[in-house]
Amino acid sequence: MQTILIIDDNNEVLSGLADALAFDNFRVLVSLNGTKGIEIALKEHPDLILCDIMMPVLDGYGVLYELR
Repeated sequence: MQTILIIDDNNEVLSGLADALAFDNFRVLVSLNGTKGIEIALKEHPDLILCDIMMPVLDGYGVLYELR
């Protein structure tokens, strides 16, 4: 089973994407901010990360920079 991490500060978008991907048999991890998303990514090593660009705390570009 492949793992997808979704990082988005909008709870409606986050839950909608998570539900759709879980329905297609993906293991879905979620985070409401970039900082927590990085922690999850480093611990879980997801196969794919879907990340919003405009978020408070740490934006999507910051997440990309930290994970590179």
